[in-house]
Amino acid sequence: MTVVREYEHPQPGATSTFSLDEKSQHQILTGGIQRPKGKTVSYHSNPIVEAQHFGPHHPMKPWRLTLTNKIVLGYGMHHAMDMYLSKPATREELTDFHSEDYVDFLKSVTEAGEPLQPDKETGLYAHNMGDDCPFFDGLFDYCSLYSGASLDAARKLTNNQADIAINWSGGLHHAKKSEASGFCYINDIVLAILQLLLYYPRVLYIDIDVHHGDGVEQAFWSTDRVMTVSFHKYDKAIFFPGTGGVDEVGPPENTNPGAHHSLNVPLHDGIDDESYTNLFKDIIGPCVERYNPSTIVLQCGADSLGGDRLGCFNLNIKAHGECVKFVKSFNTPLLVLGGGGYTARNVARLWAHETSVCLDAEVSNTLPRDMPFLSHFPEGTLYPDLSRGGRFTNINTPQYLRGLVQSTLEQLRYFVHSPSVQMKYMPPDLDVVRRDVEEEVREIREKESRNGLNGRGRRERERGAGVRGERYC
Repeated sequence: MTVVREYEHPQPGATSTFSLDEKSQHQILTGGIQRPKGKTVSYHSNPIVEAQHFGPHHPMKPWRLTLTNKIVLGYGMHHAMDMYLSKPATREELTDFHSEDYVDFLKSVTEAGEPLQPDKETGLYAHNMGDDCPFFDGLFDYCSLYSGASLDAARKLTNNQADIAINWSGGLHHAKKSEASGFCYINDIVLAILQLLLYYPRVLYIDIDVHHGDGVEQAFWSTDRVMTVSFHKYDKAIFFPGTGGVDEVGPPENTNPGAHHSLNVPLHDGIDDESYTNLFKDIIGPCVERYNPSTIVLQCGADSLGGDRLGCFNLNIKAHGECVKFVKSFNTPLLVLGGGGYTARNVARLWAHETSVCLDAEVSNTLPRDMPFLSHFPEGTLYPDLSRGGRFTNINTPQYLRGLVQSTLEQLRYFVHSPSVQMKYMPPDLDVVRRDVEEEVREIREKESRNGLNGRGRRERERGAGVRGERYC
């Protein structure tokens, strides 16, 4: 069958008429990108998430998602995926992990539309809201939509409707059960993993954000049904969140099921492409072989790229994407999520490239000429050299990196595969329970002290939320 269509001529103001068969027409519309053979990829997004605004001076820019989607559409990748408009997560879904009072607080401050006020005594905001995690119009919609997208993506995997599910608006790995942290309000990753655990026996969580995936690690601290592996910059004194040392491998008691199931790969400034990808493969390969996960969740934070506003690595886009390609090679149901990333144009380039990796598609280095917002990419390319200029010297020596691999292999020696049972509740972390009780006793004593009931010292004040204190680049 021959179809006649009029297409725009490359020269402005000129048009040409071509006679095309359906196959050729499809090639033009999709840029030659076909659905991957033998697998289905689903893509989850919602423009309402993209429109949110943390404030003019805040590093987090949800608009980076708009740029990502424009590149994906520009290359025609949407023709090779199942595209889904995400729906908001319900209150019941959010409280599968988060406390009811915290979820109600997020909803109430949005509905009230009034500025948050700090506590008069401590100067702190409720639930750690503040400079890092500000209140803004549409906050609850933002939280429920990016979380809903991750939940829907997880369900596509459990329902065998997708082999790879992508939600670039998700991956907010710092949020805790009852508080916001590090630009993250709701931990969509934990919610998605809980959904996966209703179907899959074991979940491997991998985090390649420049910051430690502390919220996810903490949530599954006491279970062997989730293994967390985080590659990140580590400096306890100055780099957020100050956790994720190589010795942090789960509960110290070997009788706790979660012992040795939290692996951390702490890195120094300036790691380059070859060092990072070799390290990633040397660690993740044995982890997959030993743990034998039923499904994998991969957090693809883009702040580990060179030139990121808050990052300090020297990675290029293809090296970061090589990690995605390696994880995909295990042919295990895969949930791919976003995360950090504060140089918006490079975030968009990375996630568009990693979408093409999921599709087994090759895309041109030249960005589509008719793509909206092309002016935001002055080089006009998908793969600029982000390591050029060497803002950060690579101080990760070969000896140090070999030590990280050896440390991981030592932890894997303790492994016994997790039981193949469904998880219907979050396992209690006795260490956290003990700390909560101690904190409650401390607060009672401090209250008595303030009321003159004893002569003990002043109340210790918690450290304020504040801005992270990282280097802005």
